[in-house]
Amino acid sequence: MALDERKLAVSELRTGMYVCRLDRDWEGTPFLLQGVLIESQDDIDTLARLCAYVYIDLERGIGPLELGLLALDGAGSAPVQTAASPATLQDADIRALQGSTRYPEQVGFEEELADAREAHARAAAFAARVLDDVRSGRPLSPDAVREAVEPMVRSLVRNADAFLWLDTLRARGGHEYAHALGCSALAVAFGRHVGLPEHLLVDLASGALLLDIGKLRVDPDLLTTPETYSDAQARAMQAHVGHALALLDESGAVPDHVRDMVRTHHEHVDGTGYPARLSGDAIPLLGRIAAVVDGYNAMISDRPHRRAVGQHVALQTLYRERDARYAAEVVEQFMQCMSVYPIGSLVELSTGEVAIVMAQNAARRLQPRVMVLTAPDKRLLQQFHSLDLMVRANSDDPVRILAPLPPGAHGLDPVALFL
Repeated sequence: MALDERKLAVSELRTGMYVCRLDRDWEGTPFLLQGVLIESQDDIDTLARLCAYVYIDLERGIGPLELGLLALDGAGSAPVQTAASPATLQDADIRALQGSTRYPEQVGFEEELADAREAHARAAAFAARVLDDVRSGRPLSPDAVREAVEPMVRSLVRNADAFLWLDTLRARGGHEYAHALGCSALAVAFGRHVGLPEHLLVDLASGALLLDIGKLRVDPDLLTTPETYSDAQARAMQAHVGHALALLDESGAVPDHVRDMVRTHHEHVDGTGYPARLSGDAIPLLGRIAAVVDGYNAMISDRPHRRAVGQHVALQTLYRERDARYAAEVVEQFMQCMSVYPIGSLVELSTGEVAIVMAQNAARRLQPRVMVLTAPDKRLLQQFHSLDLMVRANSDDPVRILAPLPPGAHGLDPVALFL
């Protein structure tokens, strides 16, 4: 099978890329194997002394960050804004806001867990309640949506890892609101990553929570069938976008850019999506963001017609489908946001142990903090323990991640283990 590779100047390399070929022979280099995962600036400096350009394997590492619409260069450090967004924000307004706010980690992972758990429970309770309201014919309250997501946004602003860790452990596919809540959290994490102000993070959270609200007006049997849709069934399912817009319009006071998220989250940049077959920049920026978080979260969740895939597989799929289904600049920023080993990923360590990724180390994305679940022989431990791979890397007995694992590997179900 041919490699999915790309030629890059050495100056374009960054941590997390996998170099599979050089512009010279590997013989005579300090790399023992014909291939190297870039783990530090030292690796890049070594390659710069050896060659001018290299080829990277896009299946085994991250791709190049094509700086564009959401580039972070020149990000400022404006204070967090909490005022509500204007009724309408155009793409140019959002571009101007991007990078306006930096979010340093305010509290540690453990310190944030209790507040994150409370915020998660509140958002989950709201999502369940709004489903009941819509089914019962009661109007959707935009103010109630904002009140529900604001604690989640504040938690993600303080420490994004804690909330994402808890959301990873939710019973995926077990509740109708699980997908909505996951999309909402991912949208906030993405907005935080690119430096959008807090009031826009609230809008992202609100819009993502409501992406599929129109499915409550679709035949319930369509939502649970494992069979491939007929043309008529596909049209009925696609009508959920129109149903959602009707619900938003009936509620009133929904910002236009939030409405646009719902309206365009199934559009594809190549024009093959629905309902309007929009393409390229005709899809609003928040719609392009919503498409990525919706697609990613769907892939890592069990669905009636398809089992969940691992986070690393979902990221690879997004990357392969950039410039087709998804906007490339959003995909590549989202991949950087999620990191090489996203929170919740099962991984095998160099010791033979299996662990789950708990939190990222911003300075060393390849060395996250993990929870070790098994002994080297894959027997489940009676007591799990956390391990900071960045700290361990500087010890006399370093441990590293060998490979990501698929969901359920070695019979491990994190939801069952932790909930």
